[in-house]
Amino acid sequence: MSSRTRARVAKTAAGVHTVQIPRRRGRRSAPFVIVVPERPSLTREALGFLGRALWAGRRGLAPVGLAVFVFALTGVLHVSAWWSGLVLAPAALAPTLWVLVMQRRRPASGAALGWRIGLTVLATLAAVWVALAAGFGPLAGPLPLLWLLVLIAAQTTWFFVRPSR
Repeated sequence: MSSRTRARVAKTAAGVHTVQIPRRRGRRSAPFVIVVPERPSLTREALGFLGRALWAGRRGLAPVGLAVFVFALTGVLHVSAWWSGLVLAPAALAPTLWVLVMQRRRPASGAALGWRIGLTVLATLAAVWVALAAGFGPLAGPLPLLWLLVLIAAQTTWFFVRPSR
């Protein structure tokens, strides 16, 4: 059987797409390469879609990212240095001191005072949670529920406060 009529079969790995290119003859027989992209799996497509959606809404989801980071950080702090909760406990007073100083320097009333008090309560709850989670662990007792409630409140507040495009 002649080499021109015999089929050449190259062994390839599973899932690899091959392209049959006839041999070129003559002076212009320089080799060339054709790259055929592989079709992504359905899982890869779904993860890509999810990643693009999260990237597009990254500013709107800033409180969620911060809350997840702080959750992991308190877990590491609890495992490596449980006493860090005692060091972080006085930080829970910082928002209250801030609102008292702001009311003295720039007195507010009405909606501005309501926002100041609301943000102070939210920040105080978050600081108390960080101190307790660093001391006892982020999954101890009602701390996960408190984390979720503070996250929902922060995300809702962020939805109204952040500048829109």
